[in-house]
Order: sequence, then C-alpha cells, then structure tokens
Amino acid sequence: MASVTNRTLLDLGRLTANLVTYPEGHSVYRHNDPMGGGRYYKLNLILKAPRAGGVFETEKVIFNLFDRVILFRPDLYQHSVSKIEKGKRVLLSIALHTP
Repeated sequence: MASVTNRTLLDLGRLTANLVTYPEGHSVYRHNDPMGGGRYYKLNLILKAPRAGGVFETEKVIFNLFDRVILFRPDLYQHSVSKIEKGKRVLLSIALHTP
C-alpha cells in the first residue's frame, strides 16, 4: 500500500497549511489531536474526493459545506476517515493553534 504524502506549503508556527494525499486502501483511525493548551482549528478543503470510501467523520463541526469544506476542532472532538476503497483523497489542510 502506498503511504500518505504530506507536503508543507506554509509553516508560521501557529498557522500551517499542508497538501495531504491519502492513497487507496488508507484510513485514519478515530482520534483527537491534543495540543496541551489553547484552541486548535482545522479547515480541510477536499480537492479530490475518492470514488468510493474515504468519508470524514467527526463528533462536531463548526462549518461544513457539501462535505468538501470542513472547519472543526480536532483538539476537542474525535475524528476519522473511513477506508478509501477506490481512488485517492487529496486535501488542503489549514491549521490554526491559538493561545
């Protein structure tokens, strides 16, 4: 199975942007991202959705537009991605960690 590609586009410490490619067969187990303080926000823009599978799930979202633009708090809420059955999942992930 191919591995996940995570390309950093911007890293300003508290603000980062990554281009992430998840290959066919990959999944992300249910987890949260503890930050040890402050607030952590993620804005995921799905640039290419897989043809089957690869469904993002979380306990709570702040904003969701057509399951393509999703703003959520990964530090507070568990999230996961189901197994990608066909194709790949490409997203631009913008993260902000506030004090």
